Amino acid sequence: MESTYFKRFRMDVDLAVSRQPSPLRPGYRFVPWNEALVDVHARAKFRAFRDEIDAAVFPCLGSFEGCRRLMREIRKKPGFLPDATWLIAFGRSPEELQWCGTIQGVAAPGSCGLIQNIGVVPGHRGLGLGGCLIEQALLGFRQHGLRIASLEVTADNCRAVRLYKRLGFRRMRTVYKVVDGSTVDECPAAVGDGASAGGTAGSVVTAVAWS
Repeated sequence: MESTYFKRFRMDVDLAVSRQPSPLRPGYRFVPWNEALVDVHARAKFRAFRDEIDAAVFPCLGSFEGCRRLMREIRKKPGFLPDATWLIAFGRSPEELQWCGTIQGVAAPGSCGLIQNIGVVPGHRGLGLGGCLIEQALLGFRQHGLRIASLEVTADNCRAVRLYKRLGFRRMRTVYKVVDGSTVDECPAAVGDGASAGGTAGSVVTAVAWS
């Protein structure tokens, strides 16, 4: 069976360097975690990732049911942090309301915060929403006394890598994700090669779709 290898970077940022989240554009607002919003996060994740490279790296991101399963797995983790898990909405009336972006955060042993998936749906990209989501999650990590935040990014996602560097992340190591027919149901929070849910204690797998 033919396998495909995806190069990914593990990147960390020192949370001792404090910075306030950037303001959102007019009309956009952060929506904090609520148990009733699991499917809203899942649908925003699906809309953000279904046509992106990370849906090839983690095929579950290419379906709504896969994204729903992933969100439920993230929520069940002992270190799940509501303060590092956010949505971005646009509009306030039911007719105008659009769910534009999602991010999730988990605390791991060793005072490390793990960023899970960062997604901004098409039609709302290029407005700085991805950076705002990351900064909001980092603030949540700091509020819980964590010292380091980590994520993984597919190396071919050059715009994401540049953003993370601008936000203070440094590349710590390179990993390779193997994808073949046996990985069709794998999710970023469920695979065994360093996922932040079901993986080893200090590991992280992040999917990114915002640029």
